[in-house]
Amino acid sequence: MKYRELINKMTLEEKASLMSGKDFWQTMDIERLGINSIFLADGPHGIRKQAAAADHLGLNESIPATCYPTAATIANSWNVELGETIGDYLGKEALAQKVNVLLGPGINMKRNPLAGRNFEYFSEDPYLAGKLAASMIRGIQSHGISACVKHFAVNNQEERRMSIDTIVDERTLREIYLTAFEIAIKEGKTKTVMSAYNMLNGAYTNENIHLMREILRDEWGFDGVVVTDWGGSNDRVAGLIAGNELEMPTTAGETNEEIIAAIKSGNLKEEVLDECVDRLLELIFTTEEVYKQPQREFDVEEHHKLAQKAAEESIVLLKNDDHILPLQKDKKVAIIGDFAHNPRYQGAGSSIVNPTRLDNTLDSLNDSGITSIGYEPGFDRYGKNSRKKINKACALAKEADVVLLYMGLDEVTEAEGLDRQNMKIPQNQVDLLSALHEVNENIVVVLSCGAAVEMPWIDKVKGLVHGYLAGQAGTKAILRVLTGAVNPSGKLAETYPLRYEDTPSYHNFPGKEVSVEYRESLYIGYRYYDTANVDVLFPFGFGLSYTSFEYTNIHVTTEGVTFNLTNSGEMAGMEVAQLYVGCQSTDIFRPKKELKGFAKVFLNAGETKTVLIPFDDKTFRYFNVKTNKWEIEEAEYEIMIGASSEDIRLVESHFVAGTGAPLPYEKVKLPSYYSGKANNVSVEEFEELLGYKVPDSKWNRTRPLGYNDTIAQCQYAKGAFARFSFHAITFAHRFLWKIGKRSTANLIMMSVYHMPFRGVARMTGGIINMPMLDGILMIVNGRFFKGLRHVLRERKKMIKKIKVEQPLARMEKEM
Repeated sequence: MKYRELINKMTLEEKASLMSGKDFWQTMDIERLGINSIFLADGPHGIRKQAAAADHLGLNESIPATCYPTAATIANSWNVELGETIGDYLGKEALAQKVNVLLGPGINMKRNPLAGRNFEYFSEDPYLAGKLAASMIRGIQSHGISACVKHFAVNNQEERRMSIDTIVDERTLREIYLTAFEIAIKEGKTKTVMSAYNMLNGAYTNENIHLMREILRDEWGFDGVVVTDWGGSNDRVAGLIAGNELEMPTTAGETNEEIIAAIKSGNLKEEVLDECVDRLLELIFTTEEVYKQPQREFDVEEHHKLAQKAAEESIVLLKNDDHILPLQKDKKVAIIGDFAHNPRYQGAGSSIVNPTRLDNTLDSLNDSGITSIGYEPGFDRYGKNSRKKINKACALAKEADVVLLYMGLDEVTEAEGLDRQNMKIPQNQVDLLSALHEVNENIVVVLSCGAAVEMPWIDKVKGLVHGYLAGQAGTKAILRVLTGAVNPSGKLAETYPLRYEDTPSYHNFPGKEVSVEYRESLYIGYRYYDTANVDVLFPFGFGLSYTSFEYTNIHVTTEGVTFNLTNSGEMAGMEVAQLYVGCQSTDIFRPKKELKGFAKVFLNAGETKTVLIPFDDKTFRYFNVKTNKWEIEEAEYEIMIGASSEDIRLVESHFVAGTGAPLPYEKVKLPSYYSGKANNVSVEEFEELLGYKVPDSKWNRTRPLGYNDTIAQCQYAKGAFARFSFHAITFAHRFLWKIGKRSTANLIMMSVYHMPFRGVARMTGGIINMPMLDGILMIVNGRFFKGLRHVLRERKKMIKKIKVEQPLARMEKEM
């Protein structure tokens, strides 16, 4: 241990105290030993350091910071150098705000389009997500502070996120859900990892020995700190044994006492605690080193310009019929849609950033070169129908040569803690589009949302520019793409299905009660659509340009693949060339093709460059469940270079020698997985893949409710008061939603309805402790008066204890 001498000077109580927060955002300090608190702040796409009351849901305003495009947006750039630059600028802003650990990036897979936090995540592909995350981590940590990659792992739904049990086979876990983390940790060298709320195959992730010890520590060699998601600790001692050092936020010392008791009883070895303390001290001392030097304020304007550049590279042109774009200067343009006036530029929840400034489409028109004849909102932002607004928009559209229609999803639809209900754009916006199409067919839609949506209306538009959630400078970036000042180069980092029912996890998302089963296995996103031959609206990796590119002269060696890329059009531009690999053997089931490399290349008109995409240790590997390690299957592999997963331009066969591992499966027992048609797998076949019986996914409605049951389960409680409370909560949600208080209604679902009872203690900073929670559960389970007496008695004990401890703590500091 690096800090053994210092640790030997600590009391057991001091060591235990370091394992949980001092308050909502800071770690504990030990003044007598020179150990200071460090500050952790949200920051996947901008710093969210709260100046006033702290919370984890984005309710209270934070110190102004640059709001960069969200991860879902940046992923469309396919540019690792850009990712590192954004990380660099995030690091500069973190220094200016005295932040030691920046809680990002988030790299969970986009298993399902409805997952409420998809806007915070990069992609449905682990290789792309991992490479972008690693680059951002390098940028952040170049300033001496720590990034914190999250949420480890298989955290792919928001509903019941604090207690849902994810059931996934080992191969899928390794190849799909852990590969991005592996790349981020090995290549990005992140100093901190955040464990997820959910369970994984029966154990909470931060207590999961297989995940935390065997894979993260032993296999990947991670020697940094693991921090819980806020309120995400279940059994504190079990988490510590698994190597989850830091619990956040504070529990007012309650879980410290659990650690001390476990050591005194022999249930926890003190050496395990010492290891955790040692790793945490390394994080504290290394990230505070930079603050010994004078710190500079960041250049607000310079950072705003980078936010604009990042958005420009990430905007995706999805449709351009009749070359309606770029807009000609002599065309009269009608600006329609509420999002043109009030931009939708980021998601909601813990990642919400208070921007240093916010560009607006209408205010930016004069500098854009667009000849605007006026603006109409056209629709109500939150879905209310208005024939008057539609009529006024149509009257304006009649006078225009081109209509720019700004559509998208609102802030209450895409938010942490909630999954979307469907993949649709609100009907009032679709009605507006239909009405506009009747008076003017030259419509260009500018789309703002953080995840895939259905587009049954797409035949009514000639142009479609997808800005995703483009940050504080996004509106100006979109205008520059619309006018041709910027040649769009973004490509989709996720597939857009024709309809939600086509998605591979349609039958198994979300898990509503105890568990969620990943029956589709490896077949998420394009891996499923390509293999099962399911038509999609827009394939993974798709994006148009104002120029054209030709691919020629492929050459494959053991080191990688080279080819020539030519800009065959008349405008300079950037192309994202993508390397896919497909194994020609049918002995082991695999997707038809998988992304194994990419390169973003700038070319002037007429220019040709030779591009090299190297192979690496992930190009041909698969995880063999019999040998329990990565293997290579001896076979011919198709090496494919494409402009998207569907638009393959060059193909060459390449033989690869294998590792000689035994075949892991009996083909006859896994027909769905060998055919790739894995969207509706039977429980029997899924159990064959897992190697064990699937646990019951339904609640036991007859047993008493406990710590890990949720408030939602009060509908089945024995206690009348609990059932009444449940109905009051659901009524309040419906009422608030109906009267337009949708953010407040969402808050009820996020912070109350799906909260497990233990979360009441873990998230209140000691206001309610576990003994008090025992009394609450008595009330819930039908023993109202006994429970109430217990709550009041434990509350009195806690207050008395605080009155005794506070003077003692002051005396110790003064000594």
